[in-house]
Amino acid sequence: MSRYIGPVCRMCRRETAASKTGEKIKLFLKGDRCLTKKCAVERRGTAPGQKTQGKSRQKTSEFGRQLREKQKMRRYYGVIERQFENYFREAARVPGQTGKTFLQLLERRLDNVVYRLNLATSRAQARQLVTHRHFRINGRTVNVPSYIVRPGDTITIGDRSMKSNVFQSNLEVARNRRAPEWLEFNDQDSSAKVLQLPSREQIDTPVEEQLIVEYYSR
Repeated sequence: MSRYIGPVCRMCRRETAASKTGEKIKLFLKGDRCLTKKCAVERRGTAPGQKTQGKSRQKTSEFGRQLREKQKMRRYYGVIERQFENYFREAARVPGQTGKTFLQLLERRLDNVVYRLNLATSRAQARQLVTHRHFRINGRTVNVPSYIVRPGDTITIGDRSMKSNVFQSNLEVARNRRAPEWLEFNDQDSSAKVLQLPSREQIDTPVEEQLIVEYYSR
């Protein structure tokens, strides 16, 4: 199954339309644009293909809620179906809360860590920067977006990459924004360190992971 390369704003509109509370759900697939009035969710709250907001919907089943939550979380992190299921299976083998471990695995993906450090404007850009070999883990170049970082890992930017306009702009943002507590960004040498595994309170992903656990436990 290939990665989705179509218009991403329709994903947020689909999740918002499915929300029972009427909450505007943003997956931040376009980075800072999602915080502006240009965001498609702000301009159009209807689902893709739906012309009016007042249409009645059938009551969502429990399976439907579980499936919707799985899709939302998968799209949030930009992971294809097979990868997503493999992460769950790996999390299920670890003693403890499967949902929490599942979220930790996704948060520790290198592309997500780069995004959390504000070194990329979106996860899509972070994935591209990693693929183009701009980052090093403990001094070794890593070009795999799904690489799982561990506590104690040091993330640095290649010397040549530091001179590019993209990184100059992103580093300015990184210096003015605070990284999550489980990560540490050093603005002196533009390096970062993984301090610990992220706790559930430190992960702001707007999902109910227990529904996803129930979905795969059927």
